[in-house]
Amino acid sequence: MLLLDIEAELSICERARVVWTEQGFPVAELAYHLALWSQRPAGREDFELDSMQAEVGLIRIVCSEDGWRVGSALTPDFWTSPVAWEDLVAAIQDFNRAVREGVAAMGIAPAFIPEL
Repeated sequence: MLLLDIEAELSICERARVVWTEQGFPVAELAYHLALWSQRPAGREDFELDSMQAEVGLIRIVCSEDGWRVGSALTPDFWTSPVAWEDLVAAIQDFNRAVREGVAAMGIAPAFIPEL
């Protein structure tokens, strides 16, 4: 599938501090799965990237009492500060837009990634 062949550097940052970074990450696949997940109706479940190219749980988003946190199986003791659902969705939309623009710049129609 084409999603698996579009890779870039991905970083998780907390207040401008890079906590985790991965070269050659399947960003198109992540954008695809995050778009589908973020559009689900009420009763939101936690997100865990399940990819053929990445370890299960490499990217996780969980709901805590104080809001949504992002983490990774590679750094199990680190979670971002909690954010409101609306702020999380705004960040997912920014990521989605950046990936779609990057895919389009490669000359590939980004229609396979749901637009948010």
